[in-house]
Amino acid sequence: MPTPRKRLGKGLGALLGEEAVEATRSGSGVTEVAVSRIRPNRFQPRHTFEPEGIADLAASIAQKGVLQPLIVTSASDGGWELVSGERRWRAAQQVGLATVPVIVRDVDERDLLEIALIENLQREDLDAIEEASGYRRLIDEFGATQAELAEHLGRSRSAVANALRLLDLPDEVQAKVRQGALSAGHGRALLGLQSRRRIQELAREAAERGMSVRQLERRVKRENRAPRRGAAPSRNAELERQRLEEELQRALGTKVAIRGSSRGKGRIEISYYSLEDFEGLVERLLAAGR
Repeated sequence: MPTPRKRLGKGLGALLGEEAVEATRSGSGVTEVAVSRIRPNRFQPRHTFEPEGIADLAASIAQKGVLQPLIVTSASDGGWELVSGERRWRAAQQVGLATVPVIVRDVDERDLLEIALIENLQREDLDAIEEASGYRRLIDEFGATQAELAEHLGRSRSAVANALRLLDLPDEVQAKVRQGALSAGHGRALLGLQSRRRIQELAREAAERGMSVRQLERRVKRENRAPRRGAAPSRNAELERQRLEEELQRALGTKVAIRGSSRGKGRIEISYYSLEDFEGLVERLLAAGR
C-alpha cells in the first residue's frame, strides 16, 4: 500500500484519477444517480454549510443544471457515498432534482478523508477547528506526520503545528472559534496562559468585549506576570514551614509534616508507631490545650 507521503496532497485530480478529471471536463464516464441514493462523505471535515451559499448554488443549478459531476463511491448498503461535491448535492436536493450526474470511483477510507480535506482547503471552506481536526485524523488514523502534511497540503510546518494546537483548547473555546466569535489567533493567544482554568473565562471576556488578537496577547502577558492564587510557595514560606515542623517534632517527640497552601488551607500530620506512642501524644496534646 502506498505510504502517506506518496498519497497525501497530490492534488484533487491525482487522488481522483486523471481519467476521472478528464471525464469531468469532457462529459464521458458520467452517469446519472438518484439524489436520494447518495449519502454524505462520513469523513467530511466540514461541519457547517452556509445557507446563503447553498441557496445561491441552488439558484444556479435551477437555471443551468449541475455542470460539474459529483464524485461518488459505492456504499455497503447498495447506495453511493460522496467523495466530492457535497455543496452541489445539497443544492440539488434544495432544487428538487431527482438525479445528478456523477463519476464513480473506487476509493478507500483514507481517500475519502484526504480528498474532502484537500478540496475544502483549496476553497478555504474550513474553519480553523475543522482544519485542525482533519489534520489530526490524518495523523492518528493514517500515520501521516506533520512534515508530510505541510509538504503535501501546501502549508508550512509551523502552520500545521499551530493549527493542531487549537485542539488543546477547551470545547467551549473551540466552539467560539468555529462560530467566528474568536479567531485562530485568539485561540493561540489563549493557549499561552499559564493558568489553564482561566482560558475559558478570558475567552468569554475576549468575545464579549471584541478584543483584538494583539489586545488579548497583552492581557495574557499581564496575567502571566501577576502572582496567582494557589501558586507554589516562595522560598521564605518554605523555610518557615520547615522551621515549624522541626519545633513541633521537638515538642511532640515524633515526626510532624505540615501540608498546606497559600490559600490558608491544609493539615498537620503527626506520626505514631505504636499504641503507646499514640497514647503519649494524646496526653501531651490535651495537656497543651488546658
